[in-house]
Amino acid sequence: MMSAKLQSPSHHELPEQEILQSFNSDLEKGLTAEEVARRYERYGWNELQFKPGKPAWLRFLLQFNQPLLYILLLAGGVKAFLGSWVNAAVIWGVTLINAVIGYVQEAKAEGAIASLAKAVITEATVLRDGQILRIPSPDLVPGDVVLLASGDKVPADLRLLSVRNLQVDESALTGESVPVHKSTQPLPNNTPLAERNNMAYAGSFATFGQGKGIVVATANATEVGQISQSMEQRVSLSTPLTRKFAKFSQTLLYGILTLATLTFAIGLGQGESWVYMFEAAIALAVSAIPEGLPAVVTITLAIGVNRMAARHAIIRKLPAVETLGSATVICSDKTGTLTENQMTVQRIYAGGQVYEVSGSGYSPKGEIVPTAHSITGGSDGDELTPTLEDCLRAGLLCNDSRLDQTDNEWSVVGDPTEGALIAAAQKAGLSQSGLAASMPRLDSIPFESQYQYMATLQDASPRLIYVKGSVEAILSRCSQMWDAQGQAISLDRDLIEKSIETMAAQGLRVLAFARKEVNPHQHAIDHDDLETGLVFLGLQGMIDPPRPEAIAAVRVCHSAGIQVKMITGDHITTARAIAQRMGIQKSAQVMAFEGQHLAQMDDSQLAQAVEEGDVFARVAPVQKLQLVEALQSKGEVVAMTGDGVNDAPALKQADIGIAMGKAGTDVAREAAAMLLTDDNFASISAAVEEGRTVYQNLRKAIAFLLPVNGGESMTILISALLARDLPILSLQVLWLNMINSVTMTVPLAFEPKSRGVMQQPPLNPKEPLLSRNLLRRISIVSIFNWLLIFGIFEWAKSTTGYVAVARTMAIQALVAARIVYLLSISQLGISLVARFRRQSTAMTNAPAIIIGIVSAIVLQILFSQVSVMNTLFATAPLTLNQWLICLIPALPMIPTAILANAIDPPQARVGRSRYPQADEA
Repeated sequence: MMSAKLQSPSHHELPEQEILQSFNSDLEKGLTAEEVARRYERYGWNELQFKPGKPAWLRFLLQFNQPLLYILLLAGGVKAFLGSWVNAAVIWGVTLINAVIGYVQEAKAEGAIASLAKAVITEATVLRDGQILRIPSPDLVPGDVVLLASGDKVPADLRLLSVRNLQVDESALTGESVPVHKSTQPLPNNTPLAERNNMAYAGSFATFGQGKGIVVATANATEVGQISQSMEQRVSLSTPLTRKFAKFSQTLLYGILTLATLTFAIGLGQGESWVYMFEAAIALAVSAIPEGLPAVVTITLAIGVNRMAARHAIIRKLPAVETLGSATVICSDKTGTLTENQMTVQRIYAGGQVYEVSGSGYSPKGEIVPTAHSITGGSDGDELTPTLEDCLRAGLLCNDSRLDQTDNEWSVVGDPTEGALIAAAQKAGLSQSGLAASMPRLDSIPFESQYQYMATLQDASPRLIYVKGSVEAILSRCSQMWDAQGQAISLDRDLIEKSIETMAAQGLRVLAFARKEVNPHQHAIDHDDLETGLVFLGLQGMIDPPRPEAIAAVRVCHSAGIQVKMITGDHITTARAIAQRMGIQKSAQVMAFEGQHLAQMDDSQLAQAVEEGDVFARVAPVQKLQLVEALQSKGEVVAMTGDGVNDAPALKQADIGIAMGKAGTDVAREAAAMLLTDDNFASISAAVEEGRTVYQNLRKAIAFLLPVNGGESMTILISALLARDLPILSLQVLWLNMINSVTMTVPLAFEPKSRGVMQQPPLNPKEPLLSRNLLRRISIVSIFNWLLIFGIFEWAKSTTGYVAVARTMAIQALVAARIVYLLSISQLGISLVARFRRQSTAMTNAPAIIIGIVSAIVLQILFSQVSVMNTLFATAPLTLNQWLICLIPALPMIPTAILANAIDPPQARVGRSRYPQADEA
């Protein structure tokens, strides 16, 4: 198979008929299914093939590209030079194991994140066999006729053959920052790429208008595909946190090397042999570095990504995992995110009369009941008033969706709002297919957030334009309205506004409808046709009930010290009513602001309004960006949801941009750091919870790893300066730091969330990696480990007379105490204590911790009882009594761990909150 790009003459210079003939395609019907199958066999998937990344062997070798490993390799080389081949082999072997672990875990993490990214499939609207279909973009073949609308990502290189105000953002390909206005006229052969206005290139975005084009190149034959062949595609595992860890490790390394060098020099000055001091210096350097920490960080982040995906939140940019834990404000859209997005028309205003609509969901069963009598589509001899009928007709024709029935269940294919309009019209006896046949559509203007309306031109007598949209957009273009009998009268704005307020107070979303008669020979419409002269037909108010799980999620966010703000294009009264039902407000009353009022505020007033406000209604897309910036100026960490083309700037500016996986445009998805596969606010709350859990587990890993490094370092340093036998050798340090530590620390990455993780204030992003309380914890446990190692070694050496036995007992005693310490900071240990105190009967399901502990015990038995390990690590077999003695230090670790947990609780964090009650808690 091969990518497709038919060669010269250039596509941009060919007229319409020649381009269609060259691809044997039909602009009105597209390709047939049989032809698509043949072309797929020839050209294959429409997917980019990137230049192969670094080969596996090179990525493996790069695992050794760490300053610490340079030191270990050098140390092994010196040992080999001195003839200690066994020691050299062990050092090199442990270094090799570290590289293998790093390589495997990075490969797994990269693969998991890449597979999640591929799970978000971009779709294309295509014309095949005369039908408009939505298909995955990889299914496109050359010659396909593709339809573009605002917000679409261009799926392949297209020669445009029909455009309506089409603008395309090609900045990723050409560097042009302003969207390009497109046309269909042929261009000279030598026209530069950036000036080929009759082409739309793969990877660019339609930001405005509509277009239709034919696929002229797919996959690597596209312009962007040719570039991709020279690029590697690799997922980056770098985040601010991982970079902070790397900087911390490097700084620590320099400090330890300095200390090791001074120790070596002081020892030589005291008359010690350089071989002894070299061993001490190497052991000191190795003991102080937490070699297993980078692998644990990578694994923990990767697990967090997978857990979020399981809860309907797909991470596109890895830093979002850690940023979620710091979120202080979530700015959410209303429709479909906080609400169920299952609309039902409940109230209609037309011709001065108010009607109530019964029924629920998208079922056509129900009645339209005026104040005096019931109208059921004429079944009882009553007739629809002309104005009511035309208002319903406008909602039915100015509509791109349809209703489907499966097993007596009705569902909408398309937009839920349009589905509600179809159901309301069917309750009055109107048929979507019947009207489409008797009044076929000639042209349309799709909904654009800039204009806030949709319009269609219908072939009728007289020829009509129907318009639906926001109340403000429609009323501003109307000078007349119909009375009940369909007679044009002057527009009574006060009466209409009163009906709008009544509907909005009930939490209804209100749409307005209008019509305009035009020239019978007109076949197309544009925005100029709608500036004036519309005749107002009526209003339809529909309810979109709040999601029960979203109400609970808002409550959880508040308890976590996170503000929730609703930003919507709906009427302010509607938005306020929904916010009141959801408990979004901070006080007894919902504080709401309208977009037009925000536009009149200066920066200081806007900053105050955005801090106090709960609801922002009738907000333009550009104001979303201003709201995000205003919140950030107050020190907030902002998560923002969006789905439209014009939401992209706000999504990029937000600390965490969140796009809708179902309703979101491709532009919004590309700008976001996270996607919601179910478009549900509860998934945002779940993602924040997982983000906090990731940070908490990383913090536990630090609290567990660093004390053993501290204890080892203090032991070796003091022993060397006092010219005493080293209680622990460099090879044994490597075993503890890279085998035992990783075995027992990795399970912490799998720890489940703690019960109180969403009852604490958000993380402070400026909090240092090692907080004051965490340093105190590390110091206390490090001192205990130092006393344990030094004490057991000196006691065992004096009672047995064997240094190897003493060292082995010191190491085994340390591991026994570490197991107790691990349980003290894990969910399993905390639940065991709670069960013992009868505070809870529930047990945390933490199999990873159990597996880690069992694995560590097995490895330690092999470490001392197998002769090969005795030779490699200079250990000695222990008797049963000696094993029992090694367990004794685990007992004093219990009060030490209790003290450490009192100073720095493993579930607590230093944070901040904008909610006083959260700070008090």
